[in-house]
Amino acid sequence: MKIAVGNDHRGVAIKHRLLGLLRDLGHEVSDLGANAQASVDYPDFAITVAEAVSKGNVDRGILICGTGHGMCIAANKVVGIRAANCRDMVDAELSRRHNDSNVMCLSADLIGEEQIEKMVQAWVATEFEGGRHARRIEKVATYEKNHGTTSGS
Repeated sequence: MKIAVGNDHRGVAIKHRLLGLLRDLGHEVSDLGANAQASVDYPDFAITVAEAVSKGNVDRGILICGTGHGMCIAANKVVGIRAANCRDMVDAELSRRHNDSNVMCLSADLIGEEQIEKMVQAWVATEFEGGRHARRIEKVATYEKNHGTTSGS
């Protein structure tokens, strides 16, 4: 699977850990995040990763900031993105199984590194169930299409 990873200054250390983990798991990984602790603006990275997913350049994206909230809000502005801010294993698995999330947002400040690694492993391995959930995803996509949301392309 092709996965883009993006982060702001708060997520630098976690990103480097996840890049290695994802590569070890056999994924092709793109590093689209900040590499220094100097303050940067999370929307720049969230939108870059979300557009890579939306355009089909990668299969999924992972975003890391202090809380995960800012990245999630920004990523969800891009057409076709279903970003989920995950705080535990249940969030990680159900965001894939029921919501077909294609971007996972994580908190560098509120979740331990080992827990993040377990969550990421679960998220990349979990398949979308489809069925009744597909109908709901389609309703969101239809709304997005009919109400003028545009991508950055």
